[in-house]
Amino acid sequence: MMGKGTEITTSLKRLDLNSNPSKSSLFSPTLQSPGLLSCRLGKSKPPSLVSLCLGVIGKNLQEIIAHLNDISIAFPPHIKMTIAAIARRRKMLCDEVIIPLADTSWEILDISGSEVTDSGLIEVAKTCKFLQAIDISRCNKITASSVSVLVEHCKSLQTLRCGGCPRSDYTARCCLTLLKPKLDDMVKDSWEELDIVEISHNAESLRWLVWPKIDKDSLEMLATECPRISVNPKPSPFGFRGKDVPMEAFPDTVLDDLFVQEINPSTWAACGFTLKPVSPILSSSKELSLAEKFRLAFVERDARLAPKRAKNARQHQRRSDREWMEMSAEAKAIVLASQMGVGINSFLSTSIHSGVGWGEEWLYTAGDLVAMAYDFY
Repeated sequence: MMGKGTEITTSLKRLDLNSNPSKSSLFSPTLQSPGLLSCRLGKSKPPSLVSLCLGVIGKNLQEIIAHLNDISIAFPPHIKMTIAAIARRRKMLCDEVIIPLADTSWEILDISGSEVTDSGLIEVAKTCKFLQAIDISRCNKITASSVSVLVEHCKSLQTLRCGGCPRSDYTARCCLTLLKPKLDDMVKDSWEELDIVEISHNAESLRWLVWPKIDKDSLEMLATECPRISVNPKPSPFGFRGKDVPMEAFPDTVLDDLFVQEINPSTWAACGFTLKPVSPILSSSKELSLAEKFRLAFVERDARLAPKRAKNARQHQRRSDREWMEMSAEAKAIVLASQMGVGINSFLSTSIHSGVGWGEEWLYTAGDLVAMAYDFY
């Protein structure tokens, strides 16, 4: 133990803590900045103690997931974001991780390629109401229902990144109705009293949509009905349609890259973590199986035709009721009695006062009811 202490003391004595640039150096004074000095030496800037600690946490993330609810309370927002970014790169980002880490001050969120479900995204949307950019691409467990809650709670959302796989493309197509402007019926004494916030909703703040493999029909629909939304903008010194494009809207930008710049990449290649087994069909190809494509196509067609089927069912019911009214003598009697202001009970009570007893158990047919109605009036 004494030998170890002596070694550390000797090392500290050899350490030059004098930052005076007047001493002789191998470099000219113009190259004394840390960045240029690091480039000249061919070495990167040494990681901070916080980065090293986060690397240790990332390598042992599977052991603390169950306790994130308790320990994440003490973390500042950027540390929570870094842990979420490491978890995503380790294929461990799920509801149990993202929900306790979500912070009210977050302005970006990258859950692309993760196992986050609708429940997780809904909880995050309720917490992170100031999100301006979100990446949900390649998320197979997210549907339009959670995206609807997202645009409802995050009023500052400007950039949405989606698609990247067949299921995510399908979700993006289902979300197109959420992007179109929609007005609610409001009742006021005059139009001047109406507030634009009260009568309009559906992602009014959204300006940038990153959807790499958007289909032609969806692109035309957005261009026609949502001209405020720019799809897949390209980097340009002149901007896009006269607007400055944020970095989050470029397809090559990874939203959470900034938070893991100082983290050793070996952190998300940690030993001892085994990915979930993937079926040979899905692992050999990025495309879904033919049966799955047919299933998704059927579900999409079924959802598209559901309103028409409901309308046809209502028309068929009305037609059946009308035919029954026209063909059934009993129905004619009921209608005639209702039009004359006398119900069936009135006919029966009239017949009783006329001397017809219940003990005789008379059975009135539809024709009898019609005849009684005419006789009564």
